[in-house]
Amino acid sequence: MDALAIEQIELELAFLVRHATSISTYTGNIDRSAYLLLHHITAQASVGVKSLAEEFNLDISTVSRQTAALEQRGFVVRIPDPADRRAYFFQITESGTLALAEHRNARLARVSKKLEGWSDEECRLFGKLLEKLNNAIRG
Repeated sequence: MDALAIEQIELELAFLVRHATSISTYTGNIDRSAYLLLHHITAQASVGVKSLAEEFNLDISTVSRQTAALEQRGFVVRIPDPADRRAYFFQITESGTLALAEHRNARLARVSKKLEGWSDEECRLFGKLLEKLNNAIRG
């Protein structure tokens, strides 16, 4: 592997994380962790704490606290697991769906503004490369 290319990637990733935080910060109803949890719950229709913890590489206790906060705000509800009455799944509520859409739209507007000078082809390629990078990092 090209050592100079790896150095450039490492540095650019550091800058990306720094700048991405400012893009993803939104003063609306949800923070970054809530956004990701709600997005995943929506994509899966319903999901358990263990699955969320595995997806985000977090402790179950961390995910439990975060989902409890979402539940308190009325963004998710617990659905009992019919196979194991001790377990439950989370589903997004209408309120959660609205908050997620509002937050996502604000994020999309910010990202679109930052990429105004990019061609559609550049955006598609960058999206695919980011997906490839995230998949590699995820393991």
